[in-house]
Amino acid sequence: MKNKREKLIIYVILILGGVFIVTPFLWMTLSALNTPEEIVSYPKKIIPKTVTLNNFKEVFSLNNFKNYFINSVLVTFFITLGEVITTVMAAFAFARLEFKGKNILFYMLIGTMMVPSEILIIPNFVFLSNIQWINSYKALIIPWCTSVFSIFLLRQHFLKVPKELYYAAKIDGCNDFKFLIRILIPIVRPAIVTVLIMKAINSWNAFMWPMVMTNSESMRTLPTALAKFSSEVGSDYHLIMAMASLIIIPIIILYLLLQKYIISGVGGSGVKG
Repeated sequence: MKNKREKLIIYVILILGGVFIVTPFLWMTLSALNTPEEIVSYPKKIIPKTVTLNNFKEVFSLNNFKNYFINSVLVTFFITLGEVITTVMAAFAFARLEFKGKNILFYMLIGTMMVPSEILIIPNFVFLSNIQWINSYKALIIPWCTSVFSIFLLRQHFLKVPKELYYAAKIDGCNDFKFLIRILIPIVRPAIVTVLIMKAINSWNAFMWPMVMTNSESMRTLPTALAKFSSEVGSDYHLIMAMASLIIIPIIILYLLLQKYIISGVGGSGVKG
């Protein structure tokens, strides 16, 4: 009886937490389907009387929306691809290869995780400005093509693979690169997909870095475009919510489709959070 009561309490807390998290997204989507008159009406109704898609059509008709979308897709794709390549190789080196200063270098990398990224924005801006990368894809993509946390996460998974498998592959004439590609990556695929999803979400939603590193409309991404758009349309909340929905919904769908990899990837490494 006590166990049933505890489970009931847990389920109630989880349901309330889920409702609390989902409510803003639901409100945003329903507001995007409202007419201009109904969204400012009082009292506010949760479900609109008149559902319209004109708000989305108006957002799509913006002069630079297509350009914003292409920039976000390109930046997200190449950052995610770059991080997967660099972190897989770095994690393999720290997990399986032996070289001088390996542990010291790894601890130094872990130590950089304690430095807030906001502190580095000004030095990074000055450096990229000196090498004339400002307002370019290079500034938006290359600095984010790796992640210390992803290296740590993948290293933990690589260490869980028995060393005997590595030694057996070496005896059979398999070099380190072939072992990584043909054996290790298929084994830890959930963790690699986890890194891919997390980076894609972070890159798609990035605001501060693209805002600082770009100074023209041709290089803006969707989150920065939303900030500009919300200041231009003022109190046209139906349009703001429509644009926000177009930005958020694709990444929510991606997460829902691949969430099992995040759970298994992060949980399997012993990392909480």
